Amino acid sequence: MKLQGIIPPTTTPFDESGEILFDAVATQVEWLIQQGAHGVAVGGSTGEGHTITASEFPRLIESAVESAQGRVPVVAGIITDSTRESIARGQSIGHLDVDALQVTPVHYLFRPSDDAMVDHFRALAGETGKPIIIYNVVPWTYLSPELLIRIMSEVPEVVGVKQSAGDLKLFADLMAEVMPDKLIFSAVDALMYPAYMLGAHGAIAAILTAAPNASVALWDSVKAGDHARAHGLHIGLLRLWNALMPHDNLPASCKVAQSLQGCDCGLARQPMSMPDEAHQARIRGALEALGAL
Repeated sequence: MKLQGIIPPTTTPFDESGEILFDAVATQVEWLIQQGAHGVAVGGSTGEGHTITASEFPRLIESAVESAQGRVPVVAGIITDSTRESIARGQSIGHLDVDALQVTPVHYLFRPSDDAMVDHFRALAGETGKPIIIYNVVPWTYLSPELLIRIMSEVPEVVGVKQSAGDLKLFADLMAEVMPDKLIFSAVDALMYPAYMLGAHGAIAAILTAAPNASVALWDSVKAGDHARAHGLHIGLLRLWNALMPHDNLPASCKVAQSLQGCDCGLARQPMSMPDEAHQARIRGALEALGAL
């Protein structure tokens, strides 16, 4: 199934004791599809994937795949600190209809060399047999456009990159050099409109999860050349992003936004907390201004 367009990263619903509410995962995937999403990504940063255990991981991905029922692609997020563990997670979902793995470079404190980074993705591709999207987000293992191009050239199974952080210049550099058969997804949440204008093949980013319908409308407007509408949606989404961000836990802010739109996504996993009432009111105001409520 083709990966393109608006692919929201799901939040992971937890109860008060930190257990995953798997039924709520399935409900959220259905909600995102009904909002017009072109795919879903599960277990990434917005999904608090760094807190998901090895035993929870396949059940989480399975819940999403079963809910999607082949209607849209499903991307499975892997956030680990070793090649061995990344391979184990990828193999644990080998039986599921997952369209790609979204994988962070290993990231705890120490940065592998460029050669080791290439070898990491080569080993992961060889052992899992799944297409891979590099999730370029970790500040101290942030991969340059040159290294990303090298990995995609040397490891054909790496089909693309999710380019995160706020530097649109690095995004533009990557778009200028990427091979025509590879995919670049934007996660520059505040600047989706210019990212699409630079040629992004789509987006996988928290703002899509907080406002999926408006995010689809922005994508459609750019594709249709309706830049007056696109600019208006950009302003609304930018204001929502500014309302989401003051809280230290972005996934929790996204859960508030989703819940306000009728999709209950549970709580954050401890020790992270949910936004206070004042912050929730700012999120509500931005959603109202966007026409999402």
